[in-house]
Amino acid sequence: MLMVFSYFFSEVIATIRVVVTGAAGRMGREMTRGLLQTEDIAVVGAVDRREVGVDIGSLNGLPPAGVVIQEDLTGVIASARPEVMVDFTVAAAALANARLAVEQGVSPVIGTTGISLERLDELHQLCEARQVGAVVAPNFSLGAILMMHFAEEAARYFPRAEIIEIHHDQKIDAPSGTALKTAELMAARVNRPLTPSPAEEKVAGARGATYQGLAVHSVRLPGAVAHQEVIFGGQGQLLTIRHDTTSREAFLPGLLLAIKKVRQLKGVVYGLENLLEF
Repeated sequence: MLMVFSYFFSEVIATIRVVVTGAAGRMGREMTRGLLQTEDIAVVGAVDRREVGVDIGSLNGLPPAGVVIQEDLTGVIASARPEVMVDFTVAAAALANARLAVEQGVSPVIGTTGISLERLDELHQLCEARQVGAVVAPNFSLGAILMMHFAEEAARYFPRAEIIEIHHDQKIDAPSGTALKTAELMAARVNRPLTPSPAEEKVAGARGATYQGLAVHSVRLPGAVAHQEVIFGGQGQLLTIRHDTTSREAFLPGLLLAIKKVRQLKGVVYGLENLLEF
């Protein structure tokens, strides 16, 4: 009996209590569905301005979970006592949610893109002051993280590169957070400018935007999910590194990794690659 009790007790302790903000959005729904079906995760709260009062299990085609969507994050944190907040909202809301969570000792895991480095630094200072960890990841797909890592390495050997990212037509920011993060990693890896080839633009913007010295092109089309390729050019050769996300299910393993590691952190970790071992 003692062995059975000890095993049960350890299982209870291992369960991580999670609140999801942006739970009624496309990413919020997909990730909530996955979290509800993960044994060592307990979704104890859900926040959104839409679908208020709807059970999160029923919303996602699962049996009722006994947790309904509410609008007040403060109230949800007070009543549900989560350990981790998963956020898939928009940049301004994500920052406000993160600050509120950190003040209450709840660790944010943010998949929302469009947050400036200046705002991330402010959040980092708050996390350090409160001794709370946070993970901000432009992309939770492990395949996309590997794509960025390979591009970072390839940048050492090619004089020029350009990034093309493709997303669904409802994505509100451009370039994507993944494209910006890729450019940052590549620029930091080399000791020379990655200046795009000069060209006369007959139409303004034809060569895309320039970020960290790389030309970045954003495509928004219905039917797409999330796709990115980095094309490298050198003498007599091209190298293309591409990743395609065909379903939002691809983000769940990376999200689970962040949820399970964030409580061990103090301060903000920007980029899922910093939780992996290369």
